[in-house]
Amino acid sequence: MNALTIQLTDTGGKCLYQQIYEHIRDEIRKGKLLAGEKLPSTRSLAEYLQVARSTVDFAYGQLAAEGYIEARPCKGYFVCHTEELFHLQKEGEEPYFEEAFLSGEAEKAAFDFSPHAVSLKYFPYATWKKITKNILVDANSEMFALGDAQGDFALRETISRYLHSSRGVNCRPEQIVVGAGTDYLFMLLEKILGRHVPIAMENPTYKRAYSVFKSFAYEIKPISMDENGMNADELRKTHARVAYVMPSHQYPTGVVMPIGRRMELLKWAQEREDRYLIEDDYDSEFRYRGKPIPSLQASDRSGKVIYMGTFSKSIAPAIRVGYMVLPSRLLRVYQENCGFYASTVSRIDQRILNEFIRDGYFERYLNKMRKLYRCRHDFLLGQLAAFEKEFVISGENGGLHILLSSKRHIPETELLQAARREGVRLYGLSDACVEPEKLAGMALGGTVLLGYGALEEQEIGEGIKRLKKAWSIYL
Repeated sequence: MNALTIQLTDTGGKCLYQQIYEHIRDEIRKGKLLAGEKLPSTRSLAEYLQVARSTVDFAYGQLAAEGYIEARPCKGYFVCHTEELFHLQKEGEEPYFEEAFLSGEAEKAAFDFSPHAVSLKYFPYATWKKITKNILVDANSEMFALGDAQGDFALRETISRYLHSSRGVNCRPEQIVVGAGTDYLFMLLEKILGRHVPIAMENPTYKRAYSVFKSFAYEIKPISMDENGMNADELRKTHARVAYVMPSHQYPTGVVMPIGRRMELLKWAQEREDRYLIEDDYDSEFRYRGKPIPSLQASDRSGKVIYMGTFSKSIAPAIRVGYMVLPSRLLRVYQENCGFYASTVSRIDQRILNEFIRDGYFERYLNKMRKLYRCRHDFLLGQLAAFEKEFVISGENGGLHILLSSKRHIPETELLQAARREGVRLYGLSDACVEPEKLAGMALGGTVLLGYGALEEQEIGEGIKRLKKAWSIYL
């Protein structure tokens, strides 16, 4: 129940009930009072505001008459769904909705090829519910006590075994730090590596990581990419101490870094004691051709790779459990400088995830989703055959998106706008660029991303059909 902090005044010529009415109405319009929220009773609100109960009755009555709230017998007053309410904005009045909402959410496309979306239709809800129920039934006081700052040892042990078997990562459970998403882990890295660290990043790159590093006042060095990933020669010309890379499936280009380039980066890191590589292995589970690609950390013999991963794509975005593997030297720094930080993941959630992985449910679910995504991936490639004359298809055989690059270098904005007019939302490569001007030599002008993780084959087919219509003048 919302407490409704209302400031009443005897100036301005507005009676008390009107002030109460307008305050609640505006809070609902601004989204600060959400649909289904219960309002204070007329008696309690009148006592809090020190006004007559009839004054609050008048205000609630007007709100109910206009459809902002509803009275439920024997339960009280609740905020109504207001999506369809019409509001005439007066001259000089500020709009109620955020600019981001107006430009994004309101512009809902019929077919959204988001490269970040995953399918949740086949998530094993019943299994997750069963594990949760069993854990809560057997819960004891220990489970509700403050746990290890690095995460429960049982979960770290399970993650350690999983990483070794699936990615070739060599680590002990003691080296793993569990956190609520990669943002928190990046924050810990800032405490471990220090402030104002010069860091090299692939260009284009994962823009969220770039934004987080920038907020740390890190000196960011964008490094261009070739067909093998981050350009090692260009990296050597910088004074970067750390390089952030995605060698198994680079986002957004999909480049898989070969062993030769990996060795070059490891050699660069080994040349100085304070150099490190951050390996972001965000979606390595989804590879559809050939053998699995081992992690960069698996080739590290000098403790130079900080390995990071997450379960957000492989299980569900709401899981919000990430992890990093620290080399022994940095682990000691973490324990000295960050050991007092409490774990940001609930111990109950850690226990659920541990049993989900340990008892084989994760492996079965992952195999199922890998097969599903491979089918969607192959279906999308088949649908794009008509585009091959004018577009280069790249980034295939892994991940949850592919790239289309115009051979005639048609401007990205032109491609996106044409698609949007037909109800298809695509995503431009420039959104992932740190310095777009440095992409000139990569032949990626006019490149868009098509994600397929959250779309059924029927939706993919209809979306591509509309895309053909939108780009008919180019094909």
